[in-house]
Amino acid sequence: MNWIILIFAGLFEVGFTTCLVKAKSSYDWECALWVTGFIVCLLLSMLLLFKANLSIPMGTAYVVWTGIGAVGTVLVGIILFNEPFEFLRMVFLGLIIVSVVGLKMVSD
Repeated sequence: MNWIILIFAGLFEVGFTTCLVKAKSSYDWECALWVTGFIVCLLLSMLLLFKANLSIPMGTAYVVWTGIGAVGTVLVGIILFNEPFEFLRMVFLGLIIVSVVGLKMVSD
């Protein structure tokens, strides 16, 4: 169950980085909504990371959380913000995924 909580924590990390980018390019009340979304996603991400960290080793939980956030944020950037989709970029993203899966496999 705590691995599922950790996955959601990573997804909320993607949410807060996405909200941050959207807030940067918006104005007035729309910016306030994105900043609110950023704060909510940040709090949920940290709370869920804390909860998962109660039974998953800290180093493993943190790397998995950051890996989900990094891969998810790059994919959101490609899909929503027209960031470049380059071969080497995808290779290194694949290495992050392999590393995260490997850590999960060797963790208790």
